[in-house]
Amino acid sequence: MVPGDGMAHDVVTMGRVSVDLYPLQVGVPLDEVESFGKYLGGSPTNVAVAAARYGHRTAVITRTGADPFGRFVHRALGEYGVDDRFVTDVPGLPTPLAFCEMFPPDHFPLYFYRYPKAPDLEIYPNELDLDAIGKARIFWATVTGLAREPSHEATLDALAAQPGTTVLDLDWRPMFWESPEQARARVGKALEHATVAVGNLEECGVAVGEREPRAAARALLDRGVSMAIVKQGPRGVLAATPDTMVEVPPTPVKVVNGLGAGDAFGGAVCHGLLLGWDLERIVAFASAAGAIVASRLSCADAMPTSAEVEAMLAGEPTTGDIENTEKKAIR
Repeated sequence: MVPGDGMAHDVVTMGRVSVDLYPLQVGVPLDEVESFGKYLGGSPTNVAVAAARYGHRTAVITRTGADPFGRFVHRALGEYGVDDRFVTDVPGLPTPLAFCEMFPPDHFPLYFYRYPKAPDLEIYPNELDLDAIGKARIFWATVTGLAREPSHEATLDALAAQPGTTVLDLDWRPMFWESPEQARARVGKALEHATVAVGNLEECGVAVGEREPRAAARALLDRGVSMAIVKQGPRGVLAATPDTMVEVPPTPVKVVNGLGAGDAFGGAVCHGLLLGWDLERIVAFASAAGAIVASRLSCADAMPTSAEVEAMLAGEPTTGDIENTEKKAIR
């Protein structure tokens, strides 16, 4: 469901994009893998896909290479119902690739190929459609976009252009930064424009210097956000507003690939915010959505429908998608 000209988006995300090449052999080192599945990737891109899966009008602001993988990104976004009008190419820079190894339940090393520079860091402030960003019901940005110029300035401009709900994903990837101190300074500026912050304990530690869940939530609220969501892995999720604090236990699943769970969580948070749900319902729904994707191989392809999430919350079994990936294998 892609909006036509003049229609405001429900969710606009901004930042990383990649083509994910994930092994079709689980528990095998990357140098011994024989075949891969090819999928759309990049955290904010996946969040846009996840929100579109719930029927929302979404778009992503990012850049690719002028190459076949860039064409794949455009085609995949169209198939998922995500508006790609803000996705442009950067001649001379390749579309990023991401590889992982799969050792369930909790070891999924990632290898990013974003050299010499990722095109999604070449987003310039003067190229932004600030009107579209401002009219969107939710604007979602990630910390990765703050790591380099001109994306750093563009991300801050985009956050400032949205007068309503702005979500900052604390998405900490140390290989993209000079130091945690550099990241903390830049995240601090971005938090001034955010109404919601989402991150795990390590990411909260980098952002606000707190790794204890309640202290991290309080520190984020003290920075001015109206909702802080702290993901604790196997301990579940803690979320807080100035008036409420809730804790939701983890949703038990057999983990296949944990890499897309956070993006599914993010898209579900957007869904709950758009529908005006209370804090506990938002977090419970988002946790179940993340668990479903963790039980599947891919990220964007694996994003659940609302019916699937509600079934998970009702205790009904869900199925993974490993058996369906051979059709996308590249050898």
